[in-house]
Amino acid sequence: MVLTREIDVSRRGHADPHDLTEAVARLITDSGLRHGLVCLFTPSSTSALTTIEFEEGALDDLRQAFDRIAPVDIDYRHNRRWGDGNGHAHVRAALLGPSLVVPVADGRPLLGTWQQIVFIDFDVRPRRRKIVVQLLGEAAPAPAEVPRRARARPPAP
Repeated sequence: MVLTREIDVSRRGHADPHDLTEAVARLITDSGLRHGLVCLFTPSSTSALTTIEFEEGALDDLRQAFDRIAPVDIDYRHNRRWGDGNGHAHVRAALLGPSLVVPVADGRPLLGTWQQIVFIDFDVRPRRRKIVVQLLGEAAPAPAEVPRRARARPPAP
């Protein structure tokens, strides 16, 4: 089975994270996927996907790491060419990556105890984003078909 679905989110930008774990788990359940993979992709050059413990300390640490690696206030050639001020967002998204693959077993995503699926929008303004989700693998068996006519039992002796 291969199914393609979407998750829509509205984000503020500026490294605004969103926990997708529950939405992905719901898609797995609704699809009937038992064993396989869930592939997530953000069709955007200024957003990314990752896993992290979705709690303020870890999220602040990640934001601060990006501030050190790709600061907002340095000269980006992209900004000079386009004047949109989001050169850092492109660099940050490229470093983290646009996709994520999570294995699925027994109808559950195989994530660690403190691991969540996270979408991060690095752009400089609020945006509505779409995350493409592909579910690949074995579906749960369909319920047995009920015959249209039941056979009568032979009479008891």
